[in-house]
Amino acid sequence: MDAGAAEGEAGFDYPAYGAGALCDVLPAIGAALGVSAAPSTTTTADLWELHPVRRACLFLVDGMGSELILKNADAAPYLAALLQNGPQGIGPQGVGRTLTAGFPSTTSTSLSSIGTGLPPGAHGMLGYKLMVPGTGKLMNFLKWDQDVDPLQWQPRETMFERLRRAGVAVTHVSSPRFAESGLTRSVFRGAHFSGAEPPDVRAERALQALEEPEPALVYLYYSQLDFVGHAAGVGSQAWRDQLGYVDALVQWLAERLPQDSSLYVIADHGMLDVPLEHRIDADTDWELRAGVALLGGEARARHVYAHPGAERDVLAIWSERLDGVAAVRSREEAIAEGWFGPGVDVGMRDRIGDVVVAMRGDWAVIASEREVVESRLIGMHGSMTAAERLVPLLEVRG
Repeated sequence: MDAGAAEGEAGFDYPAYGAGALCDVLPAIGAALGVSAAPSTTTTADLWELHPVRRACLFLVDGMGSELILKNADAAPYLAALLQNGPQGIGPQGVGRTLTAGFPSTTSTSLSSIGTGLPPGAHGMLGYKLMVPGTGKLMNFLKWDQDVDPLQWQPRETMFERLRRAGVAVTHVSSPRFAESGLTRSVFRGAHFSGAEPPDVRAERALQALEEPEPALVYLYYSQLDFVGHAAGVGSQAWRDQLGYVDALVQWLAERLPQDSSLYVIADHGMLDVPLEHRIDADTDWELRAGVALLGGEARARHVYAHPGAERDVLAIWSERLDGVAAVRSREEAIAEGWFGPGVDVGMRDRIGDVVVAMRGDWAVIASEREVVESRLIGMHGSMTAAERLVPLLEVRG
């Protein structure tokens, strides 16, 4: 297999930490609100000059990568027009930028980077599933299925806490089922949670929160596009229909913004469809099972935890077996190359797999026995290809 070809076709590259990544979004919006709220570990709040506002709505659409918007411009004409209207061409609709998700390009990691204003190596949400050090067990960070205190796992002050402390009214509008989730308590604490269904009611709730007399930030979340992409694929008509709904919802919000406010539309990652012939099954491949204690992460971005003493052998086997279709690194190499940001906090390094894998092209390492549901998904994400890594930041002014 030709690694160079896979790299060129997929646009494999590292996240742009410090030069336009998801961890830079809320520090920049905070600056637009007149609050110097960037965490001390970042210097990115002034990377872009967002238009000064008194009230802001940050609308996150799960799974809406920049490449997917442009590829499906006929289904999402409003979003595509915003994205193509770059920073040097501000028009009546607004302005679009392309940012990068961090690694892995997955929801739990990306939402944590947004909520804390920090790269993964600083907030510690380093993947979809990680081993909890000292337990020998994996934790799913969307389900929060282990007895782990969210405040201990992610102890850093969130951007919502910083903004509220500075006098900004902060509201989190999402599905009621997320109100007390571990992820909400870990990276969105500090915001007043407002649960509502269906999505159009959430949009109305967000507009109401923007009517606050004092400076305000509203975080609005939409998950259905990602769900349909996983189940039906981003090449399906069902996914395009969902994108069309999002397009109409964004335009509806933009046309009703109060004066002196802005709407910012972003995504946590993109997505690509993985063909059956490009799925390598770690549960039936005896080489990939050798020496492995736990298989974390997800199909496009793996954390591989080796049995004690087998770390070098596992690295060698995975490197050889996935030659040309993945970038395979030891924990130390991935940290040194900046996969998780400029560095990884000492207390969080053991959360990372002994071997870290980022898939190239449209390849995946599934686990048909241990991850029955995930292995059957059509759309996947997690790695550093352009389809997964590049996400929009669309700004519309009220």
